[in-house]
Amino acid sequence: MLRAIIFDFDGIIVDSEPLILKLTQQMAAQEGWTVSDEEYYRDYLALDDRGIIEHLYTSHGRAVDSARRNELIAWKAHRYQEIIRDGLPAMPGVVEFVTEVASPYPLAIASGSLRVEIEHLLGKLGLRERFTVLATADDCQRSKPDPEVYLTAFSRLRALPNFRDVPLQPGECLAIEDAPLGVVAAQAAGFKCLALTHSRPAGELQHADWIAPEFAEVRMDDIGATFA
Repeated sequence: MLRAIIFDFDGIIVDSEPLILKLTQQMAAQEGWTVSDEEYYRDYLALDDRGIIEHLYTSHGRAVDSARRNELIAWKAHRYQEIIRDGLPAMPGVVEFVTEVASPYPLAIASGSLRVEIEHLLGKLGLRERFTVLATADDCQRSKPDPEVYLTAFSRLRALPNFRDVPLQPGECLAIEDAPLGVVAAQAAGFKCLALTHSRPAGELQHADWIAPEFAEVRMDDIGATFA
């Protein structure tokens, strides 16, 4: 039985991936490195800022400089928050979808973005109150594809009054992702996963349990029936 839904954030709730790509390229340029669009979507999609910077270091044959890593994380966070002050566009159909599923299911976010960014952008879309649980980069030490952020969301969902009498199980959760590594993280947490082709083609998301091009094409009745 499907009892909870956990959403990724960037590329699922808000159309933020092109902006994060641009800032990643600018961040890399500060160290004299380049990141092509193809490299970003292949190697960096789903990573949090710490994971992005550490991957930049290792992919260029350098040991991670923790102090410099933290400076770059702070630079990116400051620049991103300046740009998103007025909000970002919602992904097509997400507001309607979240509104529909928030009644039957508790909803969570599991994301490598910072809590302040997520709360601000959800507020701009009028969706903040729809999500009972947020698990963010502030809560975790390891980036996707590690399942830590999904396990954190699951633990917080399981503590809700909804599940006091009959505890929530991982196999009763649906994750919604747009990144191949995000699908890996969700399934490693024991969840089933719906992948939307917002950021990557269907061929790269074949390991997901379901694939759809956008929220308007998702059939929750069909998905929910598989949890019975």
